[in-house]
Amino acid sequence: MFNPLKMQEMLAQAKQMQEQMQEKLGQTIVEASSGGGAVTVKMNGQKQVLKVTIDPNAVASLSGNAADVEMLEDLIAAAFNEAGRRADEAIKSSASAMLGGLNLPPGLF
Repeated sequence: MFNPLKMQEMLAQAKQMQEQMQEKLGQTIVEASSGGGAVTVKMNGQKQVLKVTIDPNAVASLSGNAADVEMLEDLIAAAFNEAGRRADEAIKSSASAMLGGLNLPPGLF
């Protein structure tokens, strides 16, 4: 039989878990670099960019040539993409740890 009080309790627990998860992800920091450290991106688990570092030597080596600028742009994009992948891994890991005891079907999170 459907128990509305039980459902309300479960929803409250789910909301609390979501809040805990958001807090944990905000505190989780990932970092990725490209070009042998020429570009580094630091991001939290909520995929908020905290810092972008570009090695001064990478900028100094730019000759104004469009190909050089394009290479630096590619390095920046690669660092962002890798940081995003690492943030995704952190999210998945946190979700698995938090929801693991609920016996949810695979692929649900």
